[in-house]
Amino acid sequence: MKSDAPLPLPGDGAAPEVLVLARVVAGLRAEIAELKGDGGTTCAPGPSPAPPRAAGVRDDPAGGEGAGAETVQRILDVLSGTAILLTPVRAPSGEVEDFRIDAAAPDAVDVAGRRGADLIGLRVLETYPTVVGTPLWKGYLDTLATGTAYGGEPFTYEEVVAGLPRRSVFSVRATRLGDGLVVSWIRHDDGEREARRLADMQRLGNLGWSVWDLMADTVSWSEQVYAVFDREPAKGPLRLQDLPRHVEPGDAPRMSTAVRRLLEEGEAVDQPFRIAASDGLRHLRLVAEAQKDADGTPVEVHGFFQDLTAQRGTELALMESERSVLVHRGMLQAEHALAARLQDTLLPVPEQSLELAGLCVDVAYVPSDSGLNVGGDWYSAIGLPDESALFVVGDVAGHGLAAVGTMAQLRFTTKGMTITGSALPDVLRRLNALLLHSVSESTGAPVTSGATATMVMARYQPWDRRLNWVRAGHLPPLLVRGGEAGFLPQPQGSLLGAAADSVYGQSVIDLLPGDHLLFYTDGLVEDPGEDIEAGLARLADLTLRLLEDGRGGRLARSLAALHPGHRDDICVLDVHVPGDP
Repeated sequence: MKSDAPLPLPGDGAAPEVLVLARVVAGLRAEIAELKGDGGTTCAPGPSPAPPRAAGVRDDPAGGEGAGAETVQRILDVLSGTAILLTPVRAPSGEVEDFRIDAAAPDAVDVAGRRGADLIGLRVLETYPTVVGTPLWKGYLDTLATGTAYGGEPFTYEEVVAGLPRRSVFSVRATRLGDGLVVSWIRHDDGEREARRLADMQRLGNLGWSVWDLMADTVSWSEQVYAVFDREPAKGPLRLQDLPRHVEPGDAPRMSTAVRRLLEEGEAVDQPFRIAASDGLRHLRLVAEAQKDADGTPVEVHGFFQDLTAQRGTELALMESERSVLVHRGMLQAEHALAARLQDTLLPVPEQSLELAGLCVDVAYVPSDSGLNVGGDWYSAIGLPDESALFVVGDVAGHGLAAVGTMAQLRFTTKGMTITGSALPDVLRRLNALLLHSVSESTGAPVTSGATATMVMARYQPWDRRLNWVRAGHLPPLLVRGGEAGFLPQPQGSLLGAAADSVYGQSVIDLLPGDHLLFYTDGLVEDPGEDIEAGLARLADLTLRLLEDGRGGRLARSLAALHPGHRDDICVLDVHVPGDP
């Protein structure tokens, strides 16, 4: 195999670490080429020739010639792909009784999800006991003894994690490096697992993905889109231009306008519409955005269709039920009841504990005690397709049906745009535009909604414990770490629906074991006649006392319960990273 640069030879003054780098890079290139089957050079069986050594270089038990595991780790840190350094653990007799992982590339991940630095220090047989006696184990020992590179057939490995079996198919390569082994592998079932998860998500959410290639004039639909449209797959997908002809006549003009904006101006759309199906009238929704070329011309459209028939049926049933109440109890009481029922339908369980992306999440939602006014506080805590987690807490200004309707619009639109992969600042920017410019249901023309809302949104990545978060005029999250409580520095972001030129920034924080991160609405800290800073300080002190009393497992519910007689809704979401600090 050719290398990108000449390798140093003895007498060239090359440092030992340079020789180790050359050997590891060359070995990994050969392994990756053979694993991928891309035509890499295949050596004949037999011991691998030792590379040239510079004067003074010795065989180091840590795995590298003239350099230890730290040197190899520095090399692996800059390489892409999966690779680890195994050091043999020998019995007093000199026989290899196990291998220890002494270095690992950042992209290396095992069947249990341990990644990079989490692998270092593990022993092979202690961590993966079913490997013993397999061709893989024998291949390791043979490579260590003879220097012949190992490249076995794909094999199935099963490990029980949290009581559930996880089975994966791997191809493994091993090459000797000094008295150790450099091992790389490919996991063949990743794509299949992700496809299953995506299919399950689409089925459970009754939505399906679509891609329109405008340059090639091709359309791709996921299987669930055909189910949403009640359309035979043999008929193929619909072009965007043809979509208005397949909706109910009353919705066709608005759909035509939305499609034209999308195709001609590249403007993102979130358009409800109805179609006739074999089981009756269906209420659907299209959410799509365009990818543009350098000239700003849309060249590809990504989006999804969602079946909202059941939700719409619930809303219509509630509205029909409340019409009779209007006659007996008056308009104000009927509006309150309808808004409260819609709020209960749209919001998740008011009190619950969740496990998302390795986090313990405690949630509390308590409506106000102010009588007829129903507020617009809301939250969302869901897992995303890439196994990260989304946390959102929002507060719509005002009360009643208008606030609940705006809350529902923000909640569903936020989840839809985040699932499609939109960046968090872009989600806030589009939500701001949504509140500034709604569409009249009677005329289809843009109107100003007049609604405003605050919101804080965060996406947690379990693989590196990193949390990206944004805000729109909302109060700052409270971080409790090491017995101290403090509010996170806030990125730029004004409330939604206030100004068309609002700019939304993003902040990043790495969470640590033992951390508690609290998201909340202003009902938890605001008292009439009191400065907001006093309310925030009270929240920080109260949170520390509750944790000291051992009430961290129900922190959100404990905080909400300590505010009786509140005049505004209270929504609290506690995100806890398990483990000792």
